[in-house]
Amino acid sequence: MLAQELAFEDWKPRSTLVAPQRLVARAKFPVIDVHSHHRPTTSPQRIDEIVSEMDDLNLAVLVNLSGGSGSRLQQAVKAFKGRHPSRFALFANPDFGGIGSPGWGQRAARQLEEDVASGAQGLKIFKNFGMSVTDQSGGRVPVDSEEMDPIFQTCARLGIPVLIHVADPAEFWADHDAHNERWLELKLRPRRKRTAPPSFGRLIEERDRMLARHPGTNFILAHMGWQGNNLGALSALLDRLSNVYVDIAAVLYELGRVPYSGRAFLEKYQDRVLFGKDSYVPSEFPYYWRVLETRDEYFEYYRRYHAHWNLYGLGLPDATLAHIYWRNAARLIPGIDPAAFE
Repeated sequence: MLAQELAFEDWKPRSTLVAPQRLVARAKFPVIDVHSHHRPTTSPQRIDEIVSEMDDLNLAVLVNLSGGSGSRLQQAVKAFKGRHPSRFALFANPDFGGIGSPGWGQRAARQLEEDVASGAQGLKIFKNFGMSVTDQSGGRVPVDSEEMDPIFQTCARLGIPVLIHVADPAEFWADHDAHNERWLELKLRPRRKRTAPPSFGRLIEERDRMLARHPGTNFILAHMGWQGNNLGALSALLDRLSNVYVDIAAVLYELGRVPYSGRAFLEKYQDRVLFGKDSYVPSEFPYYWRVLETRDEYFEYYRRYHAHWNLYGLGLPDATLAHIYWRNAARLIPGIDPAAFE
C-alpha cells in the first residue's frame, strides 16, 4: 500500500524516542481490582486459571460486578467464592423491570437485602440506568429518580458501597468531525456515538444531585466519573461530597497523559481513588503498573483506538500506591480483611 493511500486507522508509527524503560509485570503491592466482570457460568477450571493469573500479577482480589440478583447471584457466589473465598467479591445488580410501578423501590430494596444475605458485598449499577431504562409509561428514568432512594438507603444501612456507571465520555455526544478527540474510536465503534437527550451534561447534573441526596451512602464512580479529562471539576466534586470515590477503570489514558497534574490529583485524593481495570485481560494490567509506579516517558497505550497518544509514568509514592491498590477498597467493601494486606 502506498503511503498516500494509508488510512489513518491503519497508521501505527514506531516511536524513535530512546529513553529508559521499566516494564512492570507485577504490581508493587497486592491489588484489589474493584471493577471486573465475569459470568456466573464460568467453569471451575477457568476460575482456577484466573486465580493463577492473578497470582502472577499480584492481584489479591477481583470484584465481580456482574453478580446479578436472586438465583443468578447465588450461582455466582457459589462459583467464585465457593471455590476461592478470599480472592473474589461479588456485587449485586438491580432489576429495573417494573420500575415506576407502585412499591417498586421497596421491593427492589428487599431483594437487595436478600442478595447481601446471599453473599453480595456491594451494588453495581450499569450505564443503562439514566440512558435507556424507562418506566411503565415509556419515559426515561433519570439518574436522580426518587425511585432509587429505598435502594440507596438500604446500602447505607447495610454498609455496602454502590459502584455506579453514569454516562460515557463527553466526546461521544460531540460532532464526529475532525475536532473530535475520539474520532478514531467512533469510526471503529460507531455504536458508541451518542445523541442527546439526555446530554452528557444533564446526566452529570442528575448524578451529582443523586449523590448529594444520599450522604450516608458510599458511591464509587466508575471510570473516574468520565471526568478524568477535567480533574478540576472532579476535584470540586470530591471536595463537596465526602461520600464519593472514583475508580480508574478504563481511563488510564487520561491519567497517563498528565503526569504532573495526574500525580498531584492522586496524591491529594489518595484515600478516594480505587484501582479498577474493567475488562479482564491479564496482558493489559502491566500498563497500569507502569503508569502508576514508574517515571517512564512516552510509551504506548494498549488500545490505540481509545487514545492515539502515548502515556507517561506518574511515579506515585508507596503510600499513595497502597491506598489506591488496596487500602481504600478494603475499607469500603465489607468482607475483605485489611489485615491480609499488611
